[in-house]
Amino acid sequence: MRLPLHLTVDQVKNQIRHRGKKRFPYVLMLEPLYTCNLACLGCSVERHTGKLKDRMSVAECLAAVDDSGAPTVSICGGEPTVYPELKELIDGIIARKRHIYLCTNALLLDTKLFDVVPPHKRLTVNVHLDGMRKTHDYVTNREGVFDKAVQMLKQAVARGYHTAINLTVFRETEIEEVEEVCKFVTDLGVDGILITPGYQYQSVDHDIFLTRSDTEEKFKRIIEISKKYRLTSTPMFLEFAAGMRDYKCSPWSTVTRTPNGWKGPCYLIGKQFYETFDELWNETDWEYWESRQDEGCTNCAMHSGFEASVVRGLGKSPKDVMRMAAWNLLG
Repeated sequence: MRLPLHLTVDQVKNQIRHRGKKRFPYVLMLEPLYTCNLACLGCSVERHTGKLKDRMSVAECLAAVDDSGAPTVSICGGEPTVYPELKELIDGIIARKRHIYLCTNALLLDTKLFDVVPPHKRLTVNVHLDGMRKTHDYVTNREGVFDKAVQMLKQAVARGYHTAINLTVFRETEIEEVEEVCKFVTDLGVDGILITPGYQYQSVDHDIFLTRSDTEEKFKRIIEISKKYRLTSTPMFLEFAAGMRDYKCSPWSTVTRTPNGWKGPCYLIGKQFYETFDELWNETDWEYWESRQDEGCTNCAMHSGFEASVVRGLGKSPKDVMRMAAWNLLG
């Protein structure tokens, strides 16, 4: 299977449990801290300048897991391996039978994860890798990051962790290099590859992001790459990114908890922060944000907003249901 069986089962159970509801969370984006050991060009200021003392407590993190009810938790930040209570947090989430994507730059995996948290079927080590050596070191604004990330990926695979990479496509990204990365990490034994279009965070000023037409042009070619490698983006999402089909956004599917509270309306756009999950859920104008009419949504084609739209649209197309099943089972 392309995705772990228990993850697929948990997502199906989540669909069944909320049958009849128009909206419900699929994924919790959990940002326990804004502290990071890098200052990447594509990252917003709050994600690498926060002070460690301002991090969320483990109790606050686990309460967010409970409140959202999402079957999948993406631990991000900041850099989650900097979080001092990482083992306690991971143990608590696994005890709740949630699947974890630990989104990391990999620089501290050898000292902060490998000897502290053993491999578990509910834990995926998800390493950011935005190109080969020259490109990735440029994006991360530091030499040597690519080599350390690759070293850590090799160790993660050897130690038995379920592994994945997240590759963000920017304006200057060459598609030939995207394919080179896919082949490279496949040869390393990495389990999954997520390729996503770079979309401008509100507080990022670097002119490296894609317009909608840029995204469509690049993803038409990425569709061909997806036929060779184990991309975890669904075929329908890739067609959406390539401009071959259209969806409304599903910002409610990926809810975000940060040291500043619940972030609304979505992971990328922080118009307002709420103290409680109920306030986020009940006070956000979901229909407005679903419509993609806001100027902040113009160029967005992020998987976090549209993969749930793909799932919600499956009932309208038996052909898409069959494609999705074949994609996961035979991928």
